[in-house]
Amino acid sequence: MSDLDTVPRLSPDVVARDIEGEIIIVPLAAGIGDMEDELYTLNETGRAVWDRLDGRRTLGEVVKELAAEYDAAEDVLREDVVGLVDELLKRKILVVD
Repeated sequence: MSDLDTVPRLSPDVVARDIEGEIIIVPLAAGIGDMEDELYTLNETGRAVWDRLDGRRTLGEVVKELAAEYDAAEDVLREDVVGLVDELLKRKILVVD
């Protein structure tokens, strides 16, 4: 499980594109993602997190930015952000150095 000091970034083995406001993630190498899925999409909430996962921000910084922007409780956001990032790390869409 990721902690708030984790600094995730996009894996070099995937490409992500913004197509009509939706993030589409395409694995470029075998072993990325799920055998059943070839493309991944993120909803508006996932995109708000994704846009901040630049390899420089910690998850704690991402949570604080989202809490300020959306006037939301940090504890709820923390759970959602860590859950999404853990899933993307498990699928090797994100990596941590």
